[in-house]
Amino acid sequence: MPRYTNLQTFMRVPASKDLGSADVAIIGFPFDTGATWRVGARFGPAAIRQATAGLRPYHPTWRLAPLEHLKVVDYGDVQVVPGYTSETVDRASAELKDALVPTCVPIFLGGDHTVSFPELRAVAHHHGPVALVHFDAHTDTWDQQWGQPIGHGTPFWNALQEGLIDPGASIQLGLRGSLSVDGDWERPQRLGFEVVTMAEVDPFDADALAGRIRRRVGDRPVFLSFDIDALDPAYAPATGTPEVGGFTTREVIAVLRRLAGLRFVGFDLVEVLPQLDAPAQITAVAAANIVYEFLGRLAAARTPTQIGP
Repeated sequence: MPRYTNLQTFMRVPASKDLGSADVAIIGFPFDTGATWRVGARFGPAAIRQATAGLRPYHPTWRLAPLEHLKVVDYGDVQVVPGYTSETVDRASAELKDALVPTCVPIFLGGDHTVSFPELRAVAHHHGPVALVHFDAHTDTWDQQWGQPIGHGTPFWNALQEGLIDPGASIQLGLRGSLSVDGDWERPQRLGFEVVTMAEVDPFDADALAGRIRRRVGDRPVFLSFDIDALDPAYAPATGTPEVGGFTTREVIAVLRRLAGLRFVGFDLVEVLPQLDAPAQITAVAAANIVYEFLGRLAAARTPTQIGP
């Protein structure tokens, strides 16, 4: 069948709500009420799924076809309440805690970064506090947004308050841009995170950056959260709060391919705004390929004799 035909699941994997026998579940989280600048990430999951029509099954770096080594299903989307952040967070937390099983690795498609909070609730429910590997231009550790406790700038503060993250094993990468207040980057450091600004990765060295991540995480279960604005706007223009001077897609993929040995228990990719992505869908294509790298990383871990970076 041509790649553009049939139902628009992720890479045309089977649609299923039963995750008991799945190795990986693709789960959409179409919510953007927590965004503070440009909105539209509620349409991100559909755009990312559509962009996977351009992906072919064989990964030449790992010399395998990820979908032949992993049983992957597309769960569809979690329930959301448009316009109501707390209600969505609570409803999605309950749904995901029931749907997920410890043997299935969820890959969430956002949505604005608010969605990481209920995702972490569900993942930590099964695995305990996780190490967070967080690619982003922003810290997302504010304790409030204009007096509101939940939004796309607060997910990791809220997760810390509930003991969902082990800050001593967590790292944030890619911080840059103008700030609301002096000391914004120091806040996550005071909370226990390791922080890597873009200034610190110039000149870029994929091996060194991946090594820094591995040393920080150790043997903890890992949740990797990727805000698409970690990429420079030249590579991901369609996002809510773009910041110049970010990673290239090639640099990010190089790092992801070097994260061997980490015990991943969840991923998300957030903040894709497809209505700003015309005409070439640059951002959605980048997002789809990064998620494909997540799958390749998981498949390669099950076949340690395969060749990689």
